[in-house]
Formats: sequence, C-alpha cells, structure tokens
Amino acid sequence: MAGLIAPAPWIKDLNVIGRLRGTLAEKQPPHLIVDVNGLGYELEVPMTTLYRLPKVGEAVTLHTHLVVREDAHLLYGFHEKRERELFRELIRLNGVGPKLALALMSGLEVDDLIRCVQAQDTSALVKVPGVGKKTAERLLVELKDRFKAWETAPSLFTLVSDGPQPVASASTAETDAVSALISLGYKPQEASRAVAAIDAKGLSSEELIRRSLKGMI
Repeated sequence: MAGLIAPAPWIKDLNVIGRLRGTLAEKQPPHLIVDVNGLGYELEVPMTTLYRLPKVGEAVTLHTHLVVREDAHLLYGFHEKRERELFRELIRLNGVGPKLALALMSGLEVDDLIRCVQAQDTSALVKVPGVGKKTAERLLVELKDRFKAWETAPSLFTLVSDGPQPVASASTAETDAVSALISLGYKPQEASRAVAAIDAKGLSSEELIRRSLKGMI
C-alpha cells in the first residue's frame, strides 16, 4: 500500500518500554513477571539484579530494554540505569547477544567488569560460558574506548541483599539455582556440581545462585 514503509530488516531493538513499576508477581530465576495494573510483563534479568529484588508480592521498579526479533519480543530488566547502559554497550559489540551479555553481567558487577577492561584482564571473562580467550581479548579491546568515561562506584553496587530473603526448601532452592546457571550457558553437569558444592541449608535460591557463581567466576 502506498505511503507505508516496512521497517528495515536490520532494526533489532526498539526501546519503547523504558521502565516498569508494579508488583513482583513471580520470580523464577532468571525470569520474572511484574504485574502492572493487572498486566503481567515477563522479563529476564541478570543475576546481579535478581539479588536486589524484593519479595514476591512487593512493589518493584525496573529499568528495561526491549529486543524485538522476528519470532519474539524479549524484555530485559535491570535494577539500575547503569546496568541497563552496560547491557546496551555489550549487545552493540560484534558477536555479543542478549544471552551472552546477561551471562557476563551475572558473573561480574558493573564495576568489576570496568576494572577488567581498564586492566585488560581476561581471567574473569574466560570463566563465563561462551567466552574463550580470543573472545575475551577482543571484548576488552572493543570496550576499552567505550568505558573511558565510566567511573567505578563500588559503594553503589554490592552483591549483598538489602534485607532478608524468603528461604525456600533446599530442594526447590537448588533446582532454581541449577536452572538459572543452565540458562546462563553453563552445562548441566557444571551447574549441578557448583550448586552441590554449596551448603544449601537455610539459603534462598538467590543466595545459592550468588555463591555458586562466585565459585565459578
């Protein structure tokens, strides 16, 4: 039809949803559902955001990035704008999609990744699934110029939750933790082994995931 122009095929993302404020309805790492006035938005978040979430049923605000593909519209959520900006920087890099970006951000805090880039240190990056030595070296080189204007702010970002988290049964917490690690790209055997190495008694799934990742990265 005259006057209508089809969207260019190279357009991969449209950031028409920049923030969500609602009630945390479901939390199945790394997936969430946020209820906004009766409409449930499904999001995927990095583990560093997961650790800071409130309890299910409480209010939550997330900064978001929408990725539009031919077969799906995928919404990603972040606790801080700075995390979302890092995600956007990462997916601009050649060969880095949302899945790898979330894996990088789940294993490393924003400031930890910045320090790796500044020092051109590949040691932490190569432990992330999907990142070999050559890929890590290339990512550090490409990010070096992009991160020149970024400043580390360790006081703003910690892996410690602001308050007590609900504790699920050990089997449920372990299952959630293994599933979360697999979703980040770890092999099932690696994920199971990492979780089994942690004493899960009394730990929430979030804390179990955090400790397992710490032992792997």
